[in-house]
Amino acid sequence: MTTKAQEQNLILVSASPRRRELLKRLGFQFEVKPADVDERAIEYKSPRELAMKAAYQKVLSKASELTPSSILVGCDTIVVLDGTVFGKPANADEALQMLRTLSGRRHSVISGVAVKATPSSVLLDVEESYITFRGLSEREIREYVESGEPMDKAGAYAIQGGARAFVEKIEGDYWNVVGLPIHKLLDMLSQYMDVGEYRKRASQLREFEL
Repeated sequence: MTTKAQEQNLILVSASPRRRELLKRLGFQFEVKPADVDERAIEYKSPRELAMKAAYQKVLSKASELTPSSILVGCDTIVVLDGTVFGKPANADEALQMLRTLSGRRHSVISGVAVKATPSSVLLDVEESYITFRGLSEREIREYVESGEPMDKAGAYAIQGGARAFVEKIEGDYWNVVGLPIHKLLDMLSQYMDVGEYRKRASQLREFEL
């Protein structure tokens, strides 16, 4: 284990601007090297397994980028209702249908997290939060989809964006719903580096501020 957090450089294996922004807010030095993982091709027995396998495949695809001073971080977030997985909508019609289904319902947001710091091992974990939407009108749903915001978001919504007005209740880690369970990630990174300063910054982050 290193004694100084600054000695390790993270490689974020994700194209998500939300994840990039959260790592910046925490003060990490990092590179971004997205991986193209097709969740639809992953075999799984439960949504939690799907999220974890997707995160694992991301870091595995960039294993050749690993150096003694770097750590690969992969994350994959899905929305689940009644056992059905809601990924990113393929088009506006799919986004409309997702939001109609989530309207007035309690659903889960699951993130798989993978951390690879050595050639021979990978840390894997899962975070699950629960969101309850109030009943949404057809006009609200259509206006939100027309804004374009849902199109690259799991479940067709961004809790830190326009969809914050849809939320009736949050149970669990809010940042997991944004797309990166930062407390879980810091726990995992603590196996390889000093995360004390990052924990302090994490405690100062305020919900909906991204």
